[in-house]
Amino acid sequence: MADDHFDDILDHDDEYYEVYGSDTCDQPTGYSEYVRYVTSEDRDRERKSREYEYSIEESEDDSIKDFYDDAIPIPSIHGPSVPSNNLDPRQQEEADHPIREGMRYLLDNKFMRAKAIFQSNASNDPLYSLGLGIMAFVRAIMTHHPQHIDIAVRSLKTTIVLAQAQMDNSQRKKGTNSFSQYFGDYPLGGKDIQEKAEFLANSTLRAHVIKAESSLLISLLHLSQDSLVNYIKCGLHLRRAYKSYNLVWQEYKRMGQEYTKFMDRDTVSGIQFGIGVVQLLLSSFPRSMHQINQVLGWKHDKELGIALLKLCAEGYGMRSCLASLIMVAYYTVLTSFAPQLYTRDLIESAMECLNEAQKQHPRSCFFLFFAAQLSRNTRNIPLSNQAFQLAAEASKGEWAEQSMKHLTDHEVALNDCIQLNWEAASAEFTKLEQKGYWSPAFSKYMVGACHEMLGQRTEAILAFAEVSQLIQRNVMVKQQLFYVDAYLQRKITQYQQDGYQHMDLYLPALEILLIWNAMSFMETDSLLACLNIVQHALDMIYEREKVEHGLRMKELIPKASPPNYSAHRAVLLLLKASILNSLGKPEESVTHLNWVLDHKHLLKQDQWVVPFTYWEAGITCWQIGDRSKSKQLWEQAATYRQYDFEHRLSIRLHMALHKCDDLKILCPPPAQTLSHNLSNNGRKRLPLVIFQGDK
Repeated sequence: MADDHFDDILDHDDEYYEVYGSDTCDQPTGYSEYVRYVTSEDRDRERKSREYEYSIEESEDDSIKDFYDDAIPIPSIHGPSVPSNNLDPRQQEEADHPIREGMRYLLDNKFMRAKAIFQSNASNDPLYSLGLGIMAFVRAIMTHHPQHIDIAVRSLKTTIVLAQAQMDNSQRKKGTNSFSQYFGDYPLGGKDIQEKAEFLANSTLRAHVIKAESSLLISLLHLSQDSLVNYIKCGLHLRRAYKSYNLVWQEYKRMGQEYTKFMDRDTVSGIQFGIGVVQLLLSSFPRSMHQINQVLGWKHDKELGIALLKLCAEGYGMRSCLASLIMVAYYTVLTSFAPQLYTRDLIESAMECLNEAQKQHPRSCFFLFFAAQLSRNTRNIPLSNQAFQLAAEASKGEWAEQSMKHLTDHEVALNDCIQLNWEAASAEFTKLEQKGYWSPAFSKYMVGACHEMLGQRTEAILAFAEVSQLIQRNVMVKQQLFYVDAYLQRKITQYQQDGYQHMDLYLPALEILLIWNAMSFMETDSLLACLNIVQHALDMIYEREKVEHGLRMKELIPKASPPNYSAHRAVLLLLKASILNSLGKPEESVTHLNWVLDHKHLLKQDQWVVPFTYWEAGITCWQIGDRSKSKQLWEQAATYRQYDFEHRLSIRLHMALHKCDDLKILCPPPAQTLSHNLSNNGRKRLPLVIFQGDK
């Protein structure tokens, strides 16, 4: 059923027949896949959009050339010169019509048309400036490039300054009395007028929403970077957003059912969007960030957030399309980070939300991108690749072409790894490394990992040898060390200390898939192939240990030090347990997980292994049906700190524990532990192979 739905989403012919009508309900049956209906409003939008359709060669006008410039301009703001705003709600809606057009263009892949609209009045109106800030935000999230993040933050901060200046100037224009700023220019007298004066002026509410949304987007940019400093910055900006949103939210609730009389629809859309996103964000914070909520006294309500975003998406404000995008992204994150817990429950809701969004924006590269990710989450990798390709093609010749191309190429490379198509994955990662996308060191490491999986040891070593240089170059150029780079540096150091002699015991590509929780997206044949690869590596460890043991039986105090393969075995057994869980055989993974946890004191270098093992052990118990023990194990994992990919696992753990809270699952008594599942089945001692964890 899910696959049929995604096929419908992607099934768009390049050639559309246009049937003009006043309402889409005139649509005849049988033509939904080939007929695009254009209402009178759509025709008006298309007519107006032609004013931007020029050729650069045909005009020397700088304004036309600016249309093709993909840079996001950040205007200089001189506070006293910013025009005041004293429009009433209906006048404001009429004045903001171009903004709504620009947002539609943004979701319809017409980025330069949207940019031209936003840029036309970005120095005078904070809502236009916010439009540019949203575009900068989208690019920063897609590329994770420090320069793009810096531009987005500066653009959004400029919007905050502009909104505050507009409020201040509106106050000065009406005099020093702040009453007119907050309650509008309504003469006293008359019942209706007194009712109007009970609420803040629409221009004030509008400015506060714009300030709040800018701060919210800045907080999301900081949250996307895995560092304690950025977490603190995220909390500070989120506090500013919360303060402004709360002010408008209280007014919105006091207005009751007559809120449309006192607020323009775009401001209503803004408060619904903002409060909805804040509620989802607060409910999604990993437990390491819950102290922010406690210090600031925030309370979150996930259901309220979802309801407000749905209400915003169903409206006609400028944020309606953004609300749909956030909803689809939220469902995608849940089903991607914790597919074992959420895919079955949320995939229908995700598809319904995506379907509704695609009715409005059928060729949007953003919704096609999320359709691809949801396809992957349902283990339909071919359809996922098709959707990623369509997303890249949809943005061709536009402002987001390069960013979307790199992003989709990265996801396709990951899909190739999930399908064990190592040659194709190596080719994709090679291109990404050459283009400098995200972390070039990660791309080069994956090139080496793919060569290793193909048995091409020499090529793998040459690729691994370049990783450290790329990390240093990235720090020098971008002034930033990505969270994944620290992990890569440690792995390369391990390989070099071993002289690349034990590479047969490392499975670097599968290890990355394990960390990304990608085993859940593999088909059965691929999982069985991975299981054979892991078992072969475990058998090699066992054979080497037998040789060393035989040497010590014949020679007293041999010169060679006793081998220690605990770290290698721990990763391999964790891999095997994850594969078995993905195959629906959780009972078989218990022994392997026990071995890792029983020997966790020996895992000094790969400190990430233990918390990830607790996560996988929780999945095992969840599938077996012992959900109380799952919660206990996940809470134990949440106590670990300062390990690779801590932020990624923290989000996953929070989602799992939140699921337990929703189901009102309690932890078992402390005496119960996972090791009780290990039994000798009545024998005096366990066989050696069980202790080794090799069989």
